[in-house]
Amino acid sequence: MAARVRAPDRAPTSACAVAVDVALLTVTEGRLQLLLVEPDDPALHGSLALPGRRVRDDEDLDATAHRALAELAGLRAPDAHLEQLRTYGAIARDPRARVVSVVYLALTPTTDARLGTRARLIDVAELDGPRPPRLAYDHDAVIPDAIERARAKLEYTPLATAFVSEPFTLAELRGIYEAVWGVALDDANFRRKVRSVEDFVVPTGERSRPGPGGGRPAQSYRRGTAARLHPAMLRP
Repeated sequence: MAARVRAPDRAPTSACAVAVDVALLTVTEGRLQLLLVEPDDPALHGSLALPGRRVRDDEDLDATAHRALAELAGLRAPDAHLEQLRTYGAIARDPRARVVSVVYLALTPTTDARLGTRARLIDVAELDGPRPPRLAYDHDAVIPDAIERARAKLEYTPLATAFVSEPFTLAELRGIYEAVWGVALDDANFRRKVRSVEDFVVPTGERSRPGPGGGRPAQSYRRGTAARLHPAMLRP
């Protein structure tokens, strides 16, 4: 008689939801800011989180990211730079169910749009301050990853231009680097480095309006076609 083959042990399975969370960064008045919202779960009252939604059967991940911003923050930013940061899947990251989240990094110029009542922009510096906001889920681990991704990519890509509306001046662009990196940069050295990178920025042939203090109008620029910066703009 042939020996009976034992069926392999099968691990228990359960439904696992897929969600998208968005770490949206912007620069306002020289300060790097992060968009946070109040979570849906009443058990998380008093905490803040990245805007996020579970993925619907009829939408792709990018669409879920934009829906999360619209529904939770009242923010529509179709032209924002959007890229996947990484996927987070710790077993207990969401107290309601097993949820794996694809986290996006979004960068956008400062917007005058009125945010929803559950949303707010906080200075990134507050996260390391004496009274940081209480963060829901595993977002205390996600947010530093997003901030470091933005800081690092400013070194070797033209991503800084995603924070400014066109046309812009080199002084405005330098302000982005200073806000994101948290350092002061020498103006003349910064201009020399920017102009040494082919197709990083392109002159418009026009000049900006003088500021309140008068002075000579500055040259205006638009985004170039460069995908990488060579030489790189290294952090001090």
